[in-house]
Amino acid sequence: MANHKSALKRIRSSEAKRVVNRYKHKTTRNAIKKLRELTDKKEAETMFPSVASMIDRLAKKNIIHANKAANLKSGLAKHVASL
Repeated sequence: MANHKSALKRIRSSEAKRVVNRYKHKTTRNAIKKLRELTDKKEAETMFPSVASMIDRLAKKNIIHANKAANLKSGLAKHVASL
């Protein structure tokens, strides 16, 4: 167990960040799944910018790697275009 005040604070803050990051990541994954399940092109086109924005935010906060974010967005754009 940590002995220093700063180490205890780091444990608390990192746990809080972990919980928030898990929530954001899971929410984004669910949005991606919903977008992939859509069959209506109009609906998919309106949903795509918000999902892409969520992915960008995860990459900006280093929750996911920038290349993974680009790969996900590319795949989703291809999916929307193919509808």
